[in-house]
Amino acid sequence: MFSDTHFHFKMMTEERGIDGVEVLQTMAQRNCFFGLDIGTRAGDLEGRKQAVEKCIAGLGDAQLAQKARNFIYYTAGIWPDVDSIKDRQNQMQILRNSITPGSIIAVGECGLDHHWNPSGADGRSEDDFDEQLYRGEKELFEAQIELARELSLPVIVHSRDAFEDTLDCIKNTGYHNGIIHCYSYGIEEARTFLDLGWYIALGGGITYTKKSKLEQMQELIRFIPSDRLLTETDAPYLAPVPFRGQANSPVLVEHVFNYIAQARGITVEELNETVDSNIRKLFNCR
Repeated sequence: MFSDTHFHFKMMTEERGIDGVEVLQTMAQRNCFFGLDIGTRAGDLEGRKQAVEKCIAGLGDAQLAQKARNFIYYTAGIWPDVDSIKDRQNQMQILRNSITPGSIIAVGECGLDHHWNPSGADGRSEDDFDEQLYRGEKELFEAQIELARELSLPVIVHSRDAFEDTLDCIKNTGYHNGIIHCYSYGIEEARTFLDLGWYIALGGGITYTKKSKLEQMQELIRFIPSDRLLTETDAPYLAPVPFRGQANSPVLVEHVFNYIAQARGITVEELNETVDSNIRKLFNCR
């Protein structure tokens, strides 16, 4: 139970200091059906697999270790940081070279971020994100959608403060197969993505809603059709209430499940069945 369609295991364990062995042990003990380790750098796939395998080896229980190997899956993709955008042709080649048959079940995360681009915390200004970078970001995104089409795999889409441009890119490619991850828009934007065939993934951010916007969030959660709904943590980011501000882990996805189930007026067990069914369909996994 408590499947998680989006987390960064290596970043969570090595950069944020979370005990990866303990996380995998808890997930295995809960009989987790699915955990998706997400890529953000062109050549990070092998290192991420090694980080997971190291923690699995530390479980010390062959049965739990096998469970962990069975529920962990991987993606590969390039997050739209400025350096990757500028070097996009080379980065795409590195990404392609890192993928072998059966090594991933989706491409991403990839997409557009107009929160950090151009106003990121590293001191960049709007002038730094010029027309060339703006177009390059879209080219990098569309190139990864085309790669997903070539591989017949879904896409994990990152879209922040960039709804219109995200929509332009996916319409330009005409490939509508994947997840709008860590969804942060409203009902009308959700309707647009859903009508094109995309899944919507909700994470810990939904638990941060201000009282003035609580009913809107509840309406959004109820609006998403059962056959298009997924859950995630985006660990090590966006830890749900009551852990907001702390490093996140897939173990905390249960709080996302609880929040969604309550909003939709169903049991957590029913939500688990819904999410797992959608995972099977989207990712074609057991």
